[in-house]
Amino acid sequence: MPFRKFVEIGRVAFLSDGPEKGKIATIVNVIDQNKVLVDGPTSGVGRQAYALKQMQMTPLKVKFPFDAPTRIVRKELVANKIDAKWAESTWAKRLENKTKRANMTDFDRFKLRKAKAQRNRIITVALNQKKKALRKAGKL
Repeated sequence: MPFRKFVEIGRVAFLSDGPEKGKIATIVNVIDQNKVLVDGPTSGVGRQAYALKQMQMTPLKVKFPFDAPTRIVRKELVANKIDAKWAESTWAKRLENKTKRANMTDFDRFKLRKAKAQRNRIITVALNQKKKALRKAGKL
């Protein structure tokens, strides 16, 4: 499988460390081998230099000219609905679930355990009924 997430102008990146941790931003310019200039007007990230070690490239990309001003970056992000695409990606959903689990109280964990047990009981009963029907028909 060829590599598809290049560091390039217009690439949307997830900021995994540093002051803007947990937000997405777009690469506007490549400063050097280790740093890029990012801007995230729709996610609250100001234009700043960011280390490549502190971010992860996403498959999302927008087109705008090299060193484009913030208003053009915002216009492209809104036109391509990048925030919506990010929100419905499995990556963003997984991060959201992780924060939900981290913020759970003891009572929430108890309710979750009980709900899982109830779900498993329902599945087991349905599965056993299906097995019984197949056994009766002579197919199992």
